Amino acid sequence: MADQHLILTVIGDDRPGLVEELASAIAAHDGNWLEASLAHLSGKFAGIVRVAVSANQVEPLKATLAKLVGLKVSAEVAAEEKSAPHFPTTGRRLTLNLVGHDRIGIVREVSQVLARHAVNVEELATYTSSAPMSAEVLFHAEAELFTAPDFDARALKAELERLSDDLMVDITLGETL
Repeated sequence: MADQHLILTVIGDDRPGLVEELASAIAAHDGNWLEASLAHLSGKFAGIVRVAVSANQVEPLKATLAKLVGLKVSAEVAAEEKSAPHFPTTGRRLTLNLVGHDRIGIVREVSQVLARHAVNVEELATYTSSAPMSAEVLFHAEAELFTAPDFDARALKAELERLSDDLMVDITLGETL
């Protein structure tokens, strides 16, 4: 029987042993932990995990995950490549770094610009910190982006520069090889 990939989203009050409990439940159903992004956020443990498990173990694994104490896990079967929405496999990889005084709407406004230019956000990490020599809060964002090979980088940079001036943040856009 062919393996199915499950995408698990996980959240719970952070405490030692949560990753082990999750990993043990997956392994008990002969699941293979493929990749994950996990983090401690404001006292919570949150993350997303992709696992491969044989089709006959999908429902038993879901049932086991639902019984984990103090951890909410939702599981979705990932779309097969053939039936997944078409997304280019070749293109340009970009990085975006942003830092500026924290305020409501920064992520929304930057993501609107990226969407208008058909740029896909593959990874996004954000955090806040104290500004050096002041009590102001700085907002930081680091993103890995993907776009079509023929996209207009100059137009995106120009719009991000205008936004940078409006938001009073520094935005750096670079291309990775």
